[in-house]
Order: sequence, then C-alpha cells, then structure tokens
Amino acid sequence: MKIQMPELSLVVMVGASGSGKSTFARRWFNKAEVVSSDACREMVSNDENNLDASDDAFDLLHYMVGKRLKRGLLTVVDATNVRPEDRKKLVALAREYHVLPTAIVLNMPEKVCLERNQQRTDRNLAPHMVTSHVSLLRRNISKLREEGFRKIFELRDPQHVAAVTAIEREPLWNNRHSEEGPFDIIGDVHGCYEELCKLLTLLGHTVDAAAYQVQVNDGRKLVFLGDLADRGPATPAVYKLVMNAVNDGGALCVPGNHDMKLLKFLQGKNVQLVHGLEKSVAQLEGEDAAFREQLRLFLDGLISHYVLDNGKLVVAHAGLKEEMQGRASGGVREFCLYGETTGETDEFGLPVRYNWAANYRGKAMVVYGHTPVYEPQWFNNTIDIDTGCVFGGKLTALRYPERELYSVPALATYVEPTRPLRIPGEGNSLQHDHDDVLDIEDLTGKQLIPTRLLNLVTIREEHTAAALESMSRFSIHPKWLIYLPPTMSPSETSTLPEYLEHPTGAFSYYQKNGIKQVICEEKHMGSRAVVIVCKDSTVVKRRFGIEEDSIGTCYTRTGRVFFSDKPTEQAFLGMVHAALTARNFWEEMETDWVCLDSELMPWNAKAQALLQQQYAATGAAAVNAMTETIAALTTGADNPAIAALLKNYEARAEMCHQFTDAYRQYCWEVKSLHDYKLAPFHLLATEGKTYFDKDHVWHMEQLGRYCGGEGNPLVATSWKVVNLEDAESVAEAIGWYTVLTAKGGEGMVVKSLSFIERGERGLLQPAIKIRGREYLRIIYGPEYTLESNLTRLKQRGLGAKRALALKEFALGVQAIEHFVAKEPLRKVHQCVFGLLALESEPVDPRL
Repeated sequence: MKIQMPELSLVVMVGASGSGKSTFARRWFNKAEVVSSDACREMVSNDENNLDASDDAFDLLHYMVGKRLKRGLLTVVDATNVRPEDRKKLVALAREYHVLPTAIVLNMPEKVCLERNQQRTDRNLAPHMVTSHVSLLRRNISKLREEGFRKIFELRDPQHVAAVTAIEREPLWNNRHSEEGPFDIIGDVHGCYEELCKLLTLLGHTVDAAAYQVQVNDGRKLVFLGDLADRGPATPAVYKLVMNAVNDGGALCVPGNHDMKLLKFLQGKNVQLVHGLEKSVAQLEGEDAAFREQLRLFLDGLISHYVLDNGKLVVAHAGLKEEMQGRASGGVREFCLYGETTGETDEFGLPVRYNWAANYRGKAMVVYGHTPVYEPQWFNNTIDIDTGCVFGGKLTALRYPERELYSVPALATYVEPTRPLRIPGEGNSLQHDHDDVLDIEDLTGKQLIPTRLLNLVTIREEHTAAALESMSRFSIHPKWLIYLPPTMSPSETSTLPEYLEHPTGAFSYYQKNGIKQVICEEKHMGSRAVVIVCKDSTVVKRRFGIEEDSIGTCYTRTGRVFFSDKPTEQAFLGMVHAALTARNFWEEMETDWVCLDSELMPWNAKAQALLQQQYAATGAAAVNAMTETIAALTTGADNPAIAALLKNYEARAEMCHQFTDAYRQYCWEVKSLHDYKLAPFHLLATEGKTYFDKDHVWHMEQLGRYCGGEGNPLVATSWKVVNLEDAESVAEAIGWYTVLTAKGGEGMVVKSLSFIERGERGLLQPAIKIRGREYLRIIYGPEYTLESNLTRLKQRGLGAKRALALKEFALGVQAIEHFVAKEPLRKVHQCVFGLLALESEPVDPRL
C-alpha cells in the first residue's frame, strides 16, 4: 500500500501510546522532519517521561512546527494527538501557514498497545492511560475531516502498517517550478475576443479566430490571468480559445473572481446576475449543453495560482503575498481571486484594497490583474497588467523573462468604469512614490547582500552605523545613488629593487589566473567621478523620481557631491549633454539617460583642501627645513663626518623637491568651466541596459566616439591591448608605462579584457592599478625610495585590500543592475550602502 500526500503537509500522527507512531515516523520520514513531543519534553526538563513538563514541551513543539511551516517544510508531529483540542492547535497552525493538514491514524487494537507498553523499558505508563487513549481516539476519529484534515490515512492493525510500501509526496498543483518559459502572460480579457486575437498576433502567434485556435510559436507558453468572462461582447469565444490552448499544452490559466462566479451559476447555485455576469449568461444561452458542461469542468479545474521557473515567477489573478506562494489553502485561493480589502469603500463605491505590493519583499516576480490600471507599473517586483480593455483601455501582455510589455487598444468602451482608469493628479510612478522614504530596518544591523558575482556579501553590524551616518549627512540625493565604484587593488609588490609597483606584477597576476590578454589604460591625474546625464529634466523626474530642475548629477566614489555649487555642476553637465547630443548619442544608444564611470580633472578641483593642508604644507615645510639644514651643514663641510651628513641631506632635499613636483603635476588653474575635463572609461548603463557583458576595448572605442573636439569636456583615455604570451607585447606595455610615469603621469590601470572575469578560484580583480614611482612619493612620503624604507614597504599585505575590491565590485555591479531592471530602490541602496560600509574596513589607505 502506498500513502500519497502533498509535498508540503503538516502530518499529524494520531494514536494511543504503544500504537507505533514513533517507529512509523522514523521509518518513513527524515529525522529533521519529525517534531516529537517526547523529544521536546526532554529538551525542557531533561526527562522525556516527565509529564509535569508537558505544557512547556507542547509550547516548544508548536513553536518548532510553526517555524518549519513558515519555511515551507513538510513537518511530522509525533504525539498521541487523540484529543480534538490537541489537534485543533495543529490544524490552526496549518491554516496560519497555508499548509494542508494530513492525519496518519494508527488505530491499533487495545491489546496490541497494552502489550507494547508492558515491554517498554524506557517508560512505565499505567494501563488505564493507554485504554483512555484508545477510547478517545475511537470516539473522535470520524470527526477528523470536520476538524480540517484534508487527507486521512487509517491503519487498523500491525499487518496494515507493515503493508505500507511507500509514502509518496505529490507536488502541489500550483507547483510548476520545472516550467521555465518563456511565457506570454495575458491580462484580464473580459470577453474582448477580437482584442485577444490581435494581441496574440502581435506577440507572434498564429491565430485562427473562426476556429478558436492559437498556435503558440517560438517555444513560448501563454498564461492567462483569469477574468476571461463578463462585460465584454464575446465571452464564449474567449473561453473556447483559452480552453483549446490549455488542452493543447500551449497555455496555463488561473481563475479570476468573475470566472468563479460564472462557475457557481453553471453549478446551479443561486448567484446575482450583476457586474457583467448577465451578459455572459445571455451569450452562453446560444451555446449547446455540451460546451456549457465542458466550460463547467474547465473552470472547476483551475488552480488558484502557479509558481513557475524554479520559483522565480508567480502568476495569480489578484496577486499573492510571499508567505502564500506555493501554498494551498482556502485563504490562499481567496486572496488569489479577490486580494485583500479593508472592509471600507472608496468614493466610487468600490472596496478599498490593502496595497499588498507596497510591502512585498519576495524574490519571485508576481504578475497579476484584477484591478484595472491605466498603465502597468513595476512595483516591488510585482506588476498589474489589467489595463481595462473592457472599459475602453487596452489589453496587455507581459513577456517573461524579457519583462517586455505589449498591448492593443480596445475596439470600444464596452462598459463605463465605475472608477476612471486614469485619475488626474495620480502619481506617475508607484515605485518612485513608495521609495520616497527608505526603511531604516533595511539598512541597519548585519547585512547579507545577495550578488550575482559573489553570492552573499557580508556587511558587519559595526560598519553599517558609519555608513548610515555618511549616507544621511554627506550623500547627494539618495535617488541618484544607483552605483558606486569599487576601490582599486594595487599590483603585487615588485621584486625590482627601485620599484614598489611595476606592470610585471599585474601581468603576473592575470597570467597565473589563465588570462591571455589584458588592456592597459592610462591612469588620469584626476578624481573618480560617477556622472549621470539625462536627455532633459522630465527624465530626471520620471526615471529617477527626483523633483528638481536638473539634467543629472556628478558625485564622488563615496556618494558625495562633486561640485559644491549647483549651477556650476549643471553647467558642466550641460556641456557633457551637448557633446553627447551633437554626436547622436541618445538616438544611437536608444536611451534618454546615461551613467558613466569616469575621471574628472584636474585633481585640485576636488582635492584643493587636501593639497593645501596636507601635501603643500608638508612639501613647503620639508623644502624649507632642508634648505636651512643644508646651509648650516655647508659651513662645516671640511669635516668628513659633516660632509657625509651633508651628502645625505642633499639627497633627502632632492626627494622633497621631487615630492612637490609630483603633486604639482595634478594641479592646473581652473578659471572657467572649459578648464574641467572628463575622461569616461566605463559606459555603465543606459535605459534598460548595462554593459558589463562588453569587453573593455568596446567601452574605450564606444566612449572615444564622443570625446575630443572644440569645447568638448570629454577627453579620451589612452589604452593598449597586451598579449601576455607575447614578450614583445609585454615589453612594449612596460615601455609605455615608463614613458607615462617619466613625464609625471600617475601610471596605468591593468584589466582583463573581459569586464568580468573568473579564474579557478573565483572572481578576478576587475582592475589593478600600477602607480608611477614618483606618484607613490605623494602617497608614502618624500623619502619612501630610501632603501631602508622601500625594503620595509615591500612587506605590505594586499589580501584585505584585494578582498575588499572584489566585494565592492560585486556590490556596485549589483546596484546598477537592480536599478536598470526597475527593481525597488531599497535593493539598489542595500548594495550602495553595503559598499559604503565596507569602506570602514581597517585597510591601509595608502594601498
């Protein structure tokens, strides 16, 4: 005999002591799935036979059962459960977590139970208690179904138990994880047959309207979100096409509330013929009895919702909260059909609905209908695609996984809507309106941030506080923060005697990880800047949700405003905008906004205070001190000891001059906007696209098209591709580095040719900086090249910095991918905030 039960069940073992419940549970279920009252009793009292601890034990049992059901795990309760009041609590838990309760009843003969209890050495249970268990069970067994158990399996004797050969776990009917799509999901049709045929044709499918047939092409599958009936002119035709598509395997369909009301009518139940049902009934009178019976069976077999594509997609007529997805209960079905209401009515006399999507945090995309909207809008990874075709709007489909919307206009206004589809003054973006204030709970405490590149990135609690202060006090408008660049790792410490960093270190790193080609880019003498430019101010409001008269922003790698003066910032961005517009950027890239990773020059434009208070002060003090010291030592140069000391100080004085010469390379006078230069090196994103799949040559060539020319602030970056297996190519790159740094350049950046690259041990560094010998004098001090100092500095550890660079890279990529996919701002900011928090990690800032 096989026992079949839903894969997600609360299995309640019912039987007298000695009936064999624990033995049965151990045999057929995994150890972790069984929650035993005896084990709970032992946990709370150190003695599983301590009946005085039963109340505490069952409190613990119910708590454990609830936690398992919350996580969607089949759970078995191993206790006698012979009293209705004991089972009542368990059935209530099953209902709370929308799980089907199943009873396995071991209704053993009293004699068997008494004999087994007498043979037990671990427990001495009085015979009258066993007799009482048996009596209670037999008195109430017939009421199990009334109590709420959906499946009941009764085993009446040991032979019956021994005959059980398997327990099969049946997938829930809504479990379609294995169906990965692609899908074309159709909103509420409401009898609009002609529009449905036009939409299916627009989607590329072959429709025979007269035969009510659709051939679904390109390996796709249709998904209908219910409410096929009522109000429109051709309800029977819509049902015929949908039924044929489902029967042919080309479609899935979930029920809507109008479909279920029609089912009640077809079942002969007393329903009011209102809200369009009267039209459907009148249209069905022209159909034969055979079709009406087929329709009744079809509607009766519809499943409340489907979970598709390995749990990534949920389709339900009125939507579905996360905790209900993939569950089966009356409450789940009710929510799928009607949503959730407050019990109040609005000014149009319609029910006021709870906005479940406003608090949705689920990983699955939820596509639904039910409530007509003027335009579909993504909201917390959910979307309502009922665009009110029957009310004169349009019929809409969503393509999954592409997230593309297709629609056809209604041919007529078949019914005037009670509530207008579009109400003047309503917000243009639900997501922007909802994201106006971030929830501090999303940004505090220990964070485990999922990323595509590194799975989970952990942010320690002590670092989130510093990031929260930085973001709240110093950050630009948070809605602009869609990306932050990662810190950049230096190369392996050079083995060459006069160098701390040298290109051979970066080449060696990539070569050891199997990379054959890299790109070397000149490192500009400026400050890292993220620049967002929009086609016009309406894009700022529509796409970024920011109410301000601007065309974009420019901020530092820690999210702070680059230009303290707003008019200067907008004027500079206007120059960038003009350069892009003049070379047809918006048309070629099919976008109305762009995000660039770049270097803004000169360095002193941002680091003026740093130069004056740190570098210039240090340089001036050092040069003056050395001048005075050398002058004093010169007077005693006849003394051999003083002459040696003089020589030493002359060398140190030269290093001080080299220090001042090094930082002066980064400064030029800024008299007007035309003195600012922007060197973009990553085209990060445009509308609907990121460009991490493009190699760095593509980025440099693409951006180079918009650089240069009179009055253009955009300047190109010099670069070279290096074949690491070609000694001549490597030597040429080293020579180029030597020339760049000899004339005062900062150095170069080495990257794998692909934007994202993996080695045997995982994600590789996205970029390695090779700073020039003289530039490093600014970082490590004037005298860092002294042999003793250089020897000490070569002991520097790079592990923490490299790990930090990888984590920040993964978070930056994830943040902008979330934004481009129009996901909630909290998901974007979780990544950006995490990156800021990582900046609190104790890493040598000179690296």
